[in-house]
Amino acid sequence: MSKFRKKGKGRTPGISTASLPDIVFMLLFFFMVSTTMREVELKVKVSMPEATEVKKIEKKSLVSYIYIGPPTSGYQAKYGTEPRIQLNDRMSGLRDIDQYITSEREQRDENEIPYMTTSLKVDRTVQMGIITDIKQELRKSDALKINYSSRKKVDL
Repeated sequence: MSKFRKKGKGRTPGISTASLPDIVFMLLFFFMVSTTMREVELKVKVSMPEATEVKKIEKKSLVSYIYIGPPTSGYQAKYGTEPRIQLNDRMSGLRDIDQYITSEREQRDENEIPYMTTSLKVDRTVQMGIITDIKQELRKSDALKINYSSRKKVDL
């Protein structure tokens, strides 16, 4: 008669990590493609007011932003503490709004121009006079679609 040996404890085979680098690079590539970088460095402080009726913007690629508020601490020595207007990455005045709207229109396709929106991101401490002046300049530039950015009010 022959002897039968019992196998010791059965081991599970090792997990292959050969495809792990492929998965890591695929995830890295996905996040690199889908992530957008901040387009504008804020030079003004914008603490947006709260609103009860908030609606999200459908197509954000058609929105041009105008930031209004007091300069951040790094720029107060140069620009003072009074509210300023920021268009893209530079501080501007009221006269620059027409040129800004024109350059934004030139970057768009001709059939997208009627759908362009100008969004005002205004600090809650800014006086309404500055906003009225900006709205008058936007009317002169024929930018009549205006959006006021705000935060949704949270009820506790």
